[in-house]
Amino acid sequence: MNNKEILASIENMSSEKRRNLKYDELVKIINNFSVEEIINLSNIIGYPVFTRLCMDKLKHKFVLLQDGAAAIIVNDEGKILLQNRSDKNIWGLPGGCQELGERFQDTIIREVKEETNLDVREEDLELIDIVSGMSRKNEYPNGDVVINNTVLYCIRKYSGQLKWDNESKEMKFFSLDELPINQNDLDLIEVYKKYIEK
Repeated sequence: MNNKEILASIENMSSEKRRNLKYDELVKIINNFSVEEIINLSNIIGYPVFTRLCMDKLKHKFVLLQDGAAAIIVNDEGKILLQNRSDKNIWGLPGGCQELGERFQDTIIREVKEETNLDVREEDLELIDIVSGMSRKNEYPNGDVVINNTVLYCIRKYSGQLKWDNESKEMKFFSLDELPINQNDLDLIEVYKKYIEK
């Protein structure tokens, strides 16, 4: 198979199969790829998963620095949208990791669409802040530990029908004084509260 066919075959794999590519197999593939093809491969697999796969035995031991974006999506009543994540059974904001070569604006527009089915235009993104530091440390059930650098946006204008994928058990709008107790993004919500108080 040529490189284009290899990329196509990996793209056609299930996400579970991509997550379980063997290290030795990945080394053979990457050694024959150009930089552009490696970027494409990373974006097909997903940057954090791709990075972990490249670490072989250290993949769950190495603390990964991860860039991404999150959205405070506000409805007409001033309530914010939270998702109950299926992997950790906690509530958090829609958002996710930046892909290689992707602008943060494109990251949040893509993630909101993937996770909520809502459409957002770039001109409707309000930059709140960039949140980093140890408050952004996150641990996953598979053993991964990451520290996120998160670009936080406020979104008040959106279209489409709210619908979620298998990453979420449920999505619901909450008022700021009635937020669920088991939360993942308290630090981001606190940044948002200060933002709207200005």
